[in-house]
Amino acid sequence: MSGLKKILGLLWIALGPVIIVFLFMQAADKIGEAAEGIARTNTTLQWAIIILIFIPICTGLVIFGYYAWKGEYDHLPESSEEL
Repeated sequence: MSGLKKILGLLWIALGPVIIVFLFMQAADKIGEAAEGIARTNTTLQWAIIILIFIPICTGLVIFGYYAWKGEYDHLPESSEEL
């Protein structure tokens, strides 16, 4: 099971930046397709909010993956006395 956790840790580390790059690509595509004027401004604002929300989420995903890869989750406490 700990081998699976380490492999998934590497997956989480790789997935964080991939998600951010994908979001930037989608934002550029959608903003480029938007009509001029207020519609383009609204689309830009929406994508800026989406990206600002997902950057910390993806950072947490990378940190979680790093700890899983390093083996920090190999032994989890079974009772509150082990904390």
